[in-house]
Amino acid sequence: MSEYDTDAQVTEAQQAALRLANVDEATRNAALQSIADAIRDNEDDILEANAADVEEAEAMLERGEYTQALVDRLKLDSGKLESIAEMVESVAEQDDPLGETLQARELDDDLELYKVAVPIGVVGTIFESRPDALVQIAALSLKSGNSVILKGGSEAAESNRVLYETIVEATAEAIDAIPEGWAQLIEAHEEVDRLLEMDDKVDLLMPRGSSEFVSYIQDNTQIPVLGHTEGICHVYVDEAADLEMAEEIAFDAKVQYPAVCNAVETLLVSEAVADQFLPDMVERYEGAGVELRGDEHTRDIVDIDPATEADWDTEYGDLELSIKVVEDVYEAVEHVNTHGSKHTESIVTEDSEAAEAFMTGIDAASVFHNASTRFADGYRYGLGAEVGISTGKIHARGPVGLAGLTTYKYYLEGDGQLVATYAGDDAAPFTHVDFDGEWTPGHRSDE
Repeated sequence: MSEYDTDAQVTEAQQAALRLANVDEATRNAALQSIADAIRDNEDDILEANAADVEEAEAMLERGEYTQALVDRLKLDSGKLESIAEMVESVAEQDDPLGETLQARELDDDLELYKVAVPIGVVGTIFESRPDALVQIAALSLKSGNSVILKGGSEAAESNRVLYETIVEATAEAIDAIPEGWAQLIEAHEEVDRLLEMDDKVDLLMPRGSSEFVSYIQDNTQIPVLGHTEGICHVYVDEAADLEMAEEIAFDAKVQYPAVCNAVETLLVSEAVADQFLPDMVERYEGAGVELRGDEHTRDIVDIDPATEADWDTEYGDLELSIKVVEDVYEAVEHVNTHGSKHTESIVTEDSEAAEAFMTGIDAASVFHNASTRFADGYRYGLGAEVGISTGKIHARGPVGLAGLTTYKYYLEGDGQLVATYAGDDAAPFTHVDFDGEWTPGHRSDE
């Protein structure tokens, strides 16, 4: 597409955002149900497009240009499509994130200030090979009243195109109140570079990919960026762990779905239980085809390949895992804070003091006690879905759902008050009293 096309698409999205912000919840929910129904109805077309993407990706895999993890993330089937449709329905079932009065404060008699949740506006997203990411992001954007610019990976081009067309036909073309242009698909790298320049029209960027890619986005735009980089996640097996539980958690965190960002990449084990825990754990991993690497202490106990310093900083995204024996919970915390990506970390222990030391000492968006890192997910958190997992700390952190796609504005309801009344030697005082109340246009709480 030409630069003009990108400008036109973003301008259309900006205009649509102003209208979509005022579409009522019932209509937005109806549009989401329409999307879910359309995905089910268009299953054959979607799977046909996805098969073309997978065929090309497998050819790239044979040439060593793609990883198996990428191919796995790309694949769709009937079961996955049904899960995607159910995810859209779960977003519709979430409470409306818009219009909520976050705070109500009386400044003086008949002068009331309301802080009210509103959409962000135009959200730009650049994401990896999973086609379901496009649907998740679009559904959350629609529910939260935001227009969205969608840019998926070239490896999923056919799947993304059909899914995008399905979404547009089910919403703007089928429901009058949903404005045309609320969702836009861009496909060329040149369009991304142009998008980065449009800080006057795009309100937020949400890249999902490698740290290098996210850094590139951050370095080349003045648009606020909600960054999701690697998922270098850890499970720490403490000396007070239930070892049977620890084995199940460590196995689930790596093997259940190794291609995703909340899969564990490094297993940390207390030296007090390493001799007892590691032999069975390693045997189980190897039985599942996991390629293992360990530090010197680990390799004194089990026969696996040596780990390098680079392994501690690597997101494998596949059936690969590094193992390190540590002295105690404090060394585990130090290792995680040095090598982790601020994504998701887990401790397995029956010692509440050790759990507290780990959970409060770790700098990460999600920290778990006696649970698999794989729980770090918007759907599992009850958010309906997620646009990504933010590893930053500003605005939103962890799985970003509907609340992360809203901001707020202040509404002041008065009765002719003037600032001059509250200035000077005889200035009237402000009352500044918070109260329970919901903002409605043109009405104060005492009316």
